[in-house]
Amino acid sequence: MARYPFRLAACLMSAIACSALAGTVQLPANIAAAAADPARGAQAANDATRHGPEILAFAGVRSGAKVVDLIPGGGYWTQLLAKAVGPKGHVYGIWPAEYAKVDGDELGAYQKLIGSPGYVNVSVLDQPATALAAPEKVDLIFTAQNYHDYFDKFMGPVDPSTLNKAAFAALKPGGIYLVIDHVADAGSGHRDTDTLHRIDPAAVKAEVTAAGFRFVGASPLLVNPADDHRKKVFDPAIRGKTDQFIYKFRKP
Repeated sequence: MARYPFRLAACLMSAIACSALAGTVQLPANIAAAAADPARGAQAANDATRHGPEILAFAGVRSGAKVVDLIPGGGYWTQLLAKAVGPKGHVYGIWPAEYAKVDGDELGAYQKLIGSPGYVNVSVLDQPATALAAPEKVDLIFTAQNYHDYFDKFMGPVDPSTLNKAAFAALKPGGIYLVIDHVADAGSGHRDTDTLHRIDPAAVKAEVTAAGFRFVGASPLLVNPADDHRKKVFDPAIRGKTDQFIYKFRKP
């Protein structure tokens, strides 16, 4: 039985069925080329579980787009985004200073990645968590598995309205805010953000729309009904297979 409304609206299917759905997606040429780029190396092996190319298609990433990859981690998404937007586009990898303090090794590896010749259209921005901004208005703000971090002690914490209003201001009219995160129990709000690294999807939707965004859709690509939402996302029993929501919002 579905545990929250998104599943009923978007997909009442097993993880296997969602994987089959991913295989039927017709990727736009720019995203197909990005996925096939040999420079991605070992990262390409993650496509089977992370569904990166299909999610970029859902986000509507176009050639020439300006994109923020908010807390880019190991660079999986930045690599895809950089190739999909091409030389006329740009990716701003934003690392909140508070996050970088506790995960400096990850930032160092990311800086090495984007310093390579194939990623000249990527810049790193280090700024306070409360001051999300890019040097120009962007077409997309993309954040995967990190929205929940903003409400934990090490990040401030940050009030949801501060984060989402800053995202709204950074986007062009019609721009997209795409949020992927690990699902927590319905009605739990921010209760599990610091302990299980999960967040209630309904809380995210309410917070983002309160900032002026319109909710325009959800993708079932990372739904996993076998996840009971009670384990920490790093638990070996569920790591890499958590139930995740993919929410797409648009700035009017």
